[in-house]
Amino acid sequence: MKAIEIKNYIYADRHEAGATVAQMLEKKYKDKHVLVLGIPRGGVVIAYEVARRLHGELSVVVTKKLPHPEQEELAVGAMAEDGSVFLTSLAREVREEVLRDVVCTQRQEILRRVEQFRHGKALPAMENRIVILADDGIATGSTLVPAIQLCRKKKAAVIVVAAPVSGEYYVSEIDDLADEVVIAQQPEGFQAVGQVYDDFRAVEDEEVLALLK
Repeated sequence: MKAIEIKNYIYADRHEAGATVAQMLEKKYKDKHVLVLGIPRGGVVIAYEVARRLHGELSVVVTKKLPHPEQEELAVGAMAEDGSVFLTSLAREVREEVLRDVVCTQRQEILRRVEQFRHGKALPAMENRIVILADDGIATGSTLVPAIQLCRKKKAAVIVVAAPVSGEYYVSEIDDLADEVVIAQQPEGFQAVGQVYDDFRAVEDEEVLALLK
């Protein structure tokens, strides 16, 4: 199921965007012991506002894009911290041994971020819980797919993907794998997530750690 309020609105910052998403989720999920997982770094700000308003538990799930070995601006897929991998059609252009090296390199970066953001601790228990995966926007959505797969493996009862903005088109696996997709707006002429933010400065690691505390 997908819930979208189609409008053209500029958020002051990620905190306002997160509050907007939280309002869409509040009636259904407040006080339901939800687990809200932010995608670092910007998604953690959204997740913080959602968890605060829903009285849920806040944590972070680490995913990383798998860059094309010859064109780093292109992604051939994404990987989550448990090893779940999603590959796009571009991955067919990459030799298997080269792709394996890309996965290995990103795996090390994922482990570094787990240590940094969760001090190496395991993710909170998800079995039979409502899990909300939050990001600051969905462009292609490739990084969300392995996160959804991870939650499925950990036996989450309901998986909700929530974001302040997306384009009309993103990887279909998000709609296929999630139980619900909640997006505040899909503006006409969507080109980049940052176009709906007045302040879209990079979120620093220190801010992520402060929110998680």
